[in-house]
Amino acid sequence: MQIEPTWNLAIALVVLVILGTLVASWGRLQIKGQIVVAAVRAALQLTAVSSIIVLAIQQLWSSALFVLAMFTIAVFTTTGRVGTRNVWWWSALAMASGAIPVLLIVFLTGTAPFNGLSLIPIGSIVVGNMMTAHTLAGRRFFPELRDKIGIYEGVLALGLPRRRAIWMVLEPVASEPLVPTLDSTRTVGLVTLPGAFIGVLLGGGTPLQAGASQLLVLVGILVGQVITVTVMHRMIAAAYLLPTDLRGALRA
Repeated sequence: MQIEPTWNLAIALVVLVILGTLVASWGRLQIKGQIVVAAVRAALQLTAVSSIIVLAIQQLWSSALFVLAMFTIAVFTTTGRVGTRNVWWWSALAMASGAIPVLLIVFLTGTAPFNGLSLIPIGSIVVGNMMTAHTLAGRRFFPELRDKIGIYEGVLALGLPRRRAIWMVLEPVASEPLVPTLDSTRTVGLVTLPGAFIGVLLGGGTPLQAGASQLLVLVGILVGQVITVTVMHRMIAAAYLLPTDLRGALRA
């Protein structure tokens, strides 16, 4: 089964966007405008990117540049979402710490051939999920620090260093950004059949090949996100990766 770019697809997409917007309005969710913008952007970007990928995927160097461009956009997007664009390089380091080891293991072990056909899809999946981990962690950790500033100051009053004070505030919620990926990995095949699995099947692969591909993707994402969130946690505790307001509020 393949989805063709026909009027049927256009009608389905329009109906879906209208449905999402109406439900968001009914539920008083402040995202109804964002639904339309996101859908239109996705359509335009995928149309443009489809043409670029055809060219980039033919050479390893151009494929690597394409993945690097995706990483740059991912850093720009997530730092804007969590308010760390002022220290974007630390966010980039956290994401790269998760993405690079996963990609090295996948390609150095020969699990996937090191060419454009493999690098772009695998790289995009890994980079996208490191962005998600960074966003989830930032949207959980930074509000926690703002809400628990009293605990932070109390720990400092006991004579403990700033690193330890931040650590004590965040430690109870440190693993929460990883819950969605943990649940997806635990329930794969039982609740969902994710994209890599379906993609291999639609491409003519066997169910066993589809399962192997999906297993590699899920474990790679999980391990990469664990690294990203851990590095991020450490850098926050060291007061390197903080939004501007917290950088002032968490002075020792």
